[in-house]
Amino acid sequence: MGEPSGAALGGHARYTYRLRVSSAAGAALEAEWARCRWVWNECVARSTKAHQDGETCGPARLDRMLTEARAGNTWLREGCSVPQQQIIRDFGKSRSKALKDIGQRLPVHRRTGMPKYKKKREALPTLSHTRRGFRMKAGRLHLAGAIVLTVVWSRDLPAEPSSVRVYQDALGHWYCSFVVPAEVVPLPTTGAVIGIDWGVKVTATTTSGAHDLPHAEHGRKARKKLTRYDRMTARRRPKNGQAASKGYREAKRLRAKAHRKVARQRQDTGREWARKVVHDHDHDHDAIAVEDFRPKYLSRTTMARKAADAAIGTTKRALLDMGRKHGRDVRLVNPAHTTMDCPQCGARTKHALPLSERTYTCTACGAVSPRDKNSAHVMLVRAGLNPAGADRVRLDRSLSDRAA
Repeated sequence: MGEPSGAALGGHARYTYRLRVSSAAGAALEAEWARCRWVWNECVARSTKAHQDGETCGPARLDRMLTEARAGNTWLREGCSVPQQQIIRDFGKSRSKALKDIGQRLPVHRRTGMPKYKKKREALPTLSHTRRGFRMKAGRLHLAGAIVLTVVWSRDLPAEPSSVRVYQDALGHWYCSFVVPAEVVPLPTTGAVIGIDWGVKVTATTTSGAHDLPHAEHGRKARKKLTRYDRMTARRRPKNGQAASKGYREAKRLRAKAHRKVARQRQDTGREWARKVVHDHDHDHDAIAVEDFRPKYLSRTTMARKAADAAIGTTKRALLDMGRKHGRDVRLVNPAHTTMDCPQCGARTKHALPLSERTYTCTACGAVSPRDKNSAHVMLVRAGLNPAGADRVRLDRSLSDRAA
């Protein structure tokens, strides 16, 4: 671990590290999470009741609820107030996003959904601390409440962290994620630009053939093992009201371990490709036009499994983070009609191209090019970049002239 992870918003980035947690520290973290989970569920109950009564339940009202609850509940008061306050902030963000999606009348499969109760055996522990809730001493992480955690420092933090998130994954491993100011490492300018179009058969098609990202198929290669663990988990699943057996818990652990390996392979592939696009010693790109593609809708199509294995969202985030780190101009382009437009004359076909048709032919100027390559060049035109900087040739030249 230790690599910058997640979106670096507002000039900040996250650095994630593995934690070594003792039995006493683990019990203390579980107790803190139990209190935070109670606060979250109470926010859900209060918000639902206020919505049914036609009232509003904003952050100020929830803060008063927490103050009153801590004053009258000794168990809640024994925990630190910082993660409890932060989970109210997380609830407010989740609820605001859900209300925004509903207000925009987005399709059901694109809505985030209203916040739900966090169940004890389903929700994984997550504790967020601001600067007043933690401190670093002798290379160890000290949380409020006398919780001391050993951090596996795979690399140094570039700056003093402003907050930390301590969480546990499905395998039972603990991690800490620090928020630090983003470290910008500027690169020399080259004048080159590149357009990127996302796909399923080929994860990323670029205007430069040297930077295309083929489908790695990490999930397909591990499908046999994953299917075996799925069947093992299904056979050993306990009936309602019965405790989980040791074999069932072991099957769940093996399944989670296999899924984690695939996820890390996808992340590593995305980072390596993003580093090559942004910081290639032979082909550095000053500006990058990226299709602002939202792959969620593919989960309701027949291409759901292959699209999920392509990990377009993970690769896209890696590219945005890498471009921000090196001060590159990354521009997100609306994907609407990119397969129907011609980058040379700007004409648009009357009908959408079926997926089986992989060659784009412009009826106005007669330009012919592969469908995905054409879309990648459209990204440059829509982003307002000079298409001549993509492959050092002018787009108004025909394919035969370029070959000559």
